[in-house]
Formats: sequence, C-alpha cells, structure tokens
Amino acid sequence: MDQSRPRLGSAFEWAVAAAFLLATAAVAWLIITEMRAVRAPAMPRQERESAPAPEPAAPPAGAISVPVLILLDGTEIRVGDTLRKVTDRLGAGTPVEGGAGKSRFGERLTRAFEKGSTRFVLVFEPFERNGEPRVTAIYLR
Repeated sequence: MDQSRPRLGSAFEWAVAAAFLLATAAVAWLIITEMRAVRAPAMPRQERESAPAPEPAAPPAGAISVPVLILLDGTEIRVGDTLRKVTDRLGAGTPVEGGAGKSRFGERLTRAFEKGSTRFVLVFEPFERNGEPRVTAIYLR
C-alpha cells in the first residue's frame, strides 16, 4: 500500500534542486551585470560619440621607444613615473614644439631632456581623470 502513495521526500529533493538552479542563475546574472558595468565608459553614449578621439603621442623622427631609461649616473626613468618625480630628478626639461595636446584623461605634455650625452623625450599624460601626469612614453634620440 505504501507504493501507491507519492513520497514526500522526492518532492522535497526536486524543490531543493530547483532552488539551487535558481540561485545559480541569479549569481550568473549578477556576474554578467557587473561585467557590463565595468566595461561601460563613465560618460553617456551621446557624449562618447561626439567627443573627439584623443591624439596619439607622435614620436620624434628617428626616435626609439623604450620602457625604462637608465642614465650614466644611475638615474632611472620608467613608464608610469610621475611628473613630480621626474622633475625632482632631472629638472623641468624643455617643452617640445607641438608636443602639448589633449589625451583621454587630460592634458598631454612632451618634454625634451639632455643628461650628459643622452638626449631623450618624455611624454606625460594622466592615467585617470584628474590624476597626476605620468610618463607614458620614453623616446631616445
């Protein structure tokens, strides 16, 4: 007689399985939503489409791009160093004609330096909105 009556344990197992399936779907939805939010730019679509594209930093003619510059006196300049750190080590440098411009997050500065017999150009841009300018490119002449 027990066989004709439905078992309550089986219904409970199906309910638990359905709850786990719904929880998995909810977590997947949260992950996808978060990924979309991270990829989306901060400005609205209309502003993105009307905003001018940032100009690329034009290297000087015949220059070689390097990620790290080690001078003869042991001074190191690396991509990512702040403008303040570089000016403390090397001075202000000479502004390069046509080197200033707009970048994605602010003003671009291009400075020429000569230390001993080494001549080089550093390009500074902020890495974030209202951030301090940092070295984005090092060009040896």
